[in-house]
Order: sequence, then C-alpha cells, then structure tokens
Amino acid sequence: MERIVITRPMVGICYMQVCAVLDATDEEILAVANRENPAGTTGGWMEVLRAPTEHAAGPTTCADDPGRLHLLLAC
Repeated sequence: MERIVITRPMVGICYMQVCAVLDATDEEILAVANRENPAGTTGGWMEVLRAPTEHAAGPTTCADDPGRLHLLLAC
C-alpha cells in the first residue's frame, strides 16, 4: 500500500480525507493530495488537521491498519 492514500476526495466543500502511515509529514501528505486530487482553489490543499477543530474531528486510527491514521485536509 502507498504511504498516503486518498480515502474520501471530498468531505463537505472544504475538506478531504487521507489514510497515511504514522510518520508521514504534512508536506508529504499535501504534495500527494495536491497532485492526485487538486482542490480547485488558488491555494489548493493547505493544511493537515492534526488536532480537532470546531468544524472537524482530529485524526483517527485506521480500522484496517493500526499503523496508519485517517486525517482531514483543509483547502
């Protein structure tokens, strides 16, 4: 399996979800997201949400592989 896999290309209008290995960096995740699933905005995908916000949940452990996380990205 790839280090970063897009699992939900759109979550609402401002987010997407990826499944990534635990040591994936934000830069690595954003590079994959912007290459494989462009946001269509001027800035593209700009932030990996590593903590809960008022609008989005924080990372969760992948149900299929505990060595991976599901993370939301914001544009």
